[in-house]
Amino acid sequence: MTTIQKMSVMNVSPAAAERVRALLATAEEGQGLRVSVEKGGCAGMSYKMDIAEPKKGDEIIDVEGGRVIVDAAAVLYLLGTTMDVKTTQFASTFVFENPNQTSACGCGESVELKPADLGKVDAASGIGDS
Repeated sequence: MTTIQKMSVMNVSPAAAERVRALLATAEEGQGLRVSVEKGGCAGMSYKMDIAEPKKGDEIIDVEGGRVIVDAAAVLYLLGTTMDVKTTQFASTFVFENPNQTSACGCGESVELKPADLGKVDAASGIGDS
């Protein structure tokens, strides 16, 4: 018998999980860091984050005392992505290592994303293998 594990839409690095916990320290019960993509910027899309409650159809990733909520409309654009934190002398920001990103603008504010190829995702995850 094959056991099928639910594949997480997005991976969250330990550093990102720590930052999510810090951001949610004063949030209301049940809220999480909601990640979505929206049209805009010179490359076409940008990542958006806010503290919010999950909505119907959203993917929820629980990370050791924190919660990342992936907007239902963003799932196909974020499949296989790793969310991490980049820290410099003057700033700390979330970064996304996204296999669905085809390009980015020079200023770093927006990206071009294509929906994930579900056939490749299924093959990589072993879904359907006996």
